[in-house]
Amino acid sequence: MLKRLSLLIVLAAAGAAWYLALPPRARALPPLPSSVHAPVRGAIHIHTRRSDGTGTMDDVAAAAARAGLTFVIVTDHGDATRTAEPPRYRQGVLSIDAVEISTEGGHVVALDLPKAPYPLAGEPRDVLDDIERLGGFSIAAHPGSEKPELRWIEWTHGFGGLEWLNADSEWRDERPATLIHALLTYPFRRAESLATMLDRPDTVLRRWDVLAQRRRVVAVAAVDAHARIGLRTVGEPYDNSPRLPMPGYEQSFRTFSISLPDVTLTGNAVEDGRTVVAAIRAGHVYSTIDAVATPGAVSFTALSGKTQSSGGDVLPAAGPVMLRVNAPLPPDARIVLLKDGEAVATQTGPDLQHAADRNPGVYRVEVRLPGAPGEPPVPWIVTNPIYVGRDPREAPIPDPHTPPKQFSVQYENGQANGWRTETGPSSQAALDVFGTPRVGTQVSIRYALGGAASMGPYAAAVMPAGNELARFDRLMFSARADHPLRVSIQLRVPNGAAGERWHRSIYLDETPRIVTIYFDDMTPKGRTERRRPVLSDVRDVLFVLDTVNTRVGTNGQIWLDDVKYAR
Repeated sequence: MLKRLSLLIVLAAAGAAWYLALPPRARALPPLPSSVHAPVRGAIHIHTRRSDGTGTMDDVAAAAARAGLTFVIVTDHGDATRTAEPPRYRQGVLSIDAVEISTEGGHVVALDLPKAPYPLAGEPRDVLDDIERLGGFSIAAHPGSEKPELRWIEWTHGFGGLEWLNADSEWRDERPATLIHALLTYPFRRAESLATMLDRPDTVLRRWDVLAQRRRVVAVAAVDAHARIGLRTVGEPYDNSPRLPMPGYEQSFRTFSISLPDVTLTGNAVEDGRTVVAAIRAGHVYSTIDAVATPGAVSFTALSGKTQSSGGDVLPAAGPVMLRVNAPLPPDARIVLLKDGEAVATQTGPDLQHAADRNPGVYRVEVRLPGAPGEPPVPWIVTNPIYVGRDPREAPIPDPHTPPKQFSVQYENGQANGWRTETGPSSQAALDVFGTPRVGTQVSIRYALGGAASMGPYAAAVMPAGNELARFDRLMFSARADHPLRVSIQLRVPNGAAGERWHRSIYLDETPRIVTIYFDDMTPKGRTERRRPVLSDVRDVLFVLDTVNTRVGTNGQIWLDDVKYAR
């Protein structure tokens, strides 16, 4: 009897310890009052079977409906050459098709992007340029990832937004004990268990605050949902080995979401898709950690004179500025108003008013709740900034290079002496000198990429560098192509069997343009001994078409003229 009693006590103690180890349930808040416009809630950055997710578009929509969301933005991996599906209501949820593009410096989510005329890939700055040229909106994905190949690294070139929170990044910096605990408690409190792996991503938020002082940057919380974790790699969703179908889409959607405060949907999918994307582009969006408390809603406005603005807007300072935060918040919620990343006012409760000075500033709001998970705790609500008295357009970066005064012509008229072509085994290239009465002669490069992609097909025109290149700091030429494309301009040093190369990609189309390539702006192409080439060692200048931005089977023509070095 005594042994049985002891065993019962031990089991009861173990059960109590296990129960106490469960994360607290999400706080159920009262429904939003009728006077508050209920935001349109959704989720962004979701993968399906089209890339590395486990569900279909219908599966995602059904999970979102169960989680109470109104829209989802699916971002399967791709190069933007697939035509996006038009917005469509599935299971009552607006499904918007977008894409996540891999670059050499991290991943970028592109919204509102038409089919690209060539694969988007390569250096981050080039992909961002292409997205902007095509009219899309770029969001730097998982900038705080612990995985180097996922982490966004291009902070000097303009992108439209960033993911201030990314679920895939959040679990990667957790201790093994935290991951095991979340795995054990997940079957019982799923969204709350996922939330235990969230922290306040200080580094990303600081970067955002600094960037926002120069230009407009929209921030969103991204679920990065795959509905799978690998067994061999302890949770890696990209692992193709045996895996578990968890965390499920629904539980990811219940963990956190994004809200559009002033949007009303009509039921017309195409029109509503434009409305949702336009709101995100404008920064009229805030993020809520729903596994902490729900429903969450906030109103953030600024008034100066007769002009009122909300999160994402610019407010010209026409006199005193009054900022106000109002929301049906729990009484222990703490509102924090930040200016240029520094807290300038705090208030416990549902309302904060702050009379700002007239100095320009970028203001945003965080709402924090006691007991939120993470070290430091993740904020419950994060708004986008109001840019007070400051034009958020990025000030032009001054060109450090002076206008050229000296030139060395490498090709202008006549024969292209010493020029030749190089190709992969199944590709073709031909070099001609093409003359017209109006412009004189030009170098014409005809190319066709063939063979298997695994063979690295390429076609290139090669110009001898000559002895003068080392005296100059840039390459200049005029160029056009018979269809939109990217060409890789490369410098090659004869070191090893294939040589070492540095490159810079350029965009060409049917309109002739003057191109300037600064040698100090070129980056290594593959492995090199130095970050920058020793110019006196360069033997070849190459104009290359390869499968970074050109599909196998593509053929076309490029024209070059007025090729010269300058300084």
